[in-house]
Amino acid sequence: MSNSLYPVVLYLEDGTLYRGLSFFKILPSFGEVVFNTGMTGYQEIISDPSYSGQMVVFTYPEIGNTGLNHKDNESNFIHIKALIARNISSVPSSWRSQFSLKDYIIQKQIPHIFGIDTRSLTKHLRSFGVKSGTLFDANNKISVNSLNLQLVSNIDLVRKVTSRITYSINSDIYKNFDKLNFIDFKLRNINLVSKKYKILLVDLGFKFNIVRKLLSLGCSICIVPATCSYQFISKYNPDGIVLSNGPGNPYLANYFVDTVKKLIKFSNIPIFGICMGHQILNMAFGISTFKLKFGHRGLNHPSGLNKYAEITSQNHGFAVNKLGFVNQDLLNLFSVKYLNLNDFTISSTFHKKLPVFSVQYHPEASPGPHDSEYLFEVFIKLIDFICNK
Repeated sequence: MSNSLYPVVLYLEDGTLYRGLSFFKILPSFGEVVFNTGMTGYQEIISDPSYSGQMVVFTYPEIGNTGLNHKDNESNFIHIKALIARNISSVPSSWRSQFSLKDYIIQKQIPHIFGIDTRSLTKHLRSFGVKSGTLFDANNKISVNSLNLQLVSNIDLVRKVTSRITYSINSDIYKNFDKLNFIDFKLRNINLVSKKYKILLVDLGFKFNIVRKLLSLGCSICIVPATCSYQFISKYNPDGIVLSNGPGNPYLANYFVDTVKKLIKFSNIPIFGICMGHQILNMAFGISTFKLKFGHRGLNHPSGLNKYAEITSQNHGFAVNKLGFVNQDLLNLFSVKYLNLNDFTISSTFHKKLPVFSVQYHPEASPGPHDSEYLFEVFIKLIDFICNK
């Protein structure tokens, strides 16, 4: 394999420019430049549908130290538009490592740049907000004035990543799913419970680990597109509904907000929203969302209230608007359970009368932390209560 390096340029919409290197000649790539503060989890990030349309800056100075494997992907596809790093390790060290990040980047032809001052870039994004950017070969004669930097927040990324079909998964065929990257039996000693519930997982850009968590609790799962109708969901008659994580601007997924409104109005099915699902669920109750200056992306976000906090994994550029809760009627119905303790945005909401709740963070986070994974058991206990009522 060639050890040649190629000069590349990262150009931001405000004219800021960074020069670095790549392992191969890249074609021009466009996306929203965001940063992630996690020290690990790069394999999950690369394959996480929530990062669709985004160029990810890794603030940790060297990534790739523990390599990659065939088990830790969060989907079957690469979703990031580009990988931006200070240094990329080519010699991984881990008993689980099967190949290096460098080899993976080259094999999958992932647009990337390294050797730049990622601290400077991160401080720039914190000061001025996330920016659209273009990554291109420095030897290409491209005029920066000709670059068309379309705003990612204007693209319906949920419709782009959602499943085109409906399909089912259940614990009876659990053993086959390690072949599909869903389950790692060698590393996860999971005891399946005998009682099963039918869970409908709405694919807004779901991560594999949501499926793992539900399977481990003995659920059978039907995965449906975000474009599914209220009539279809009602016909399936699920015991519970999970609204998954997903990418982009929740306002552009208004077609599914309308479906959730009908579910809330005409059914008493427990609903659990995660990340994008959290935003969609709150929008269905008439609460607005807004775009954060630079988003929350990392494994170390404290979320809590009243002297209690959990360390959570977060990945989102939008948040539920606290101003929506000045309405007294909503305050009587909703409990704002946790806040993000870095900036006091809303992290979770629980309805006081209906069996619905949601969190802005990721209780299924595979790299961790695992403080909030108990929420899947809370969801199952809520179904127990409703079914045995």
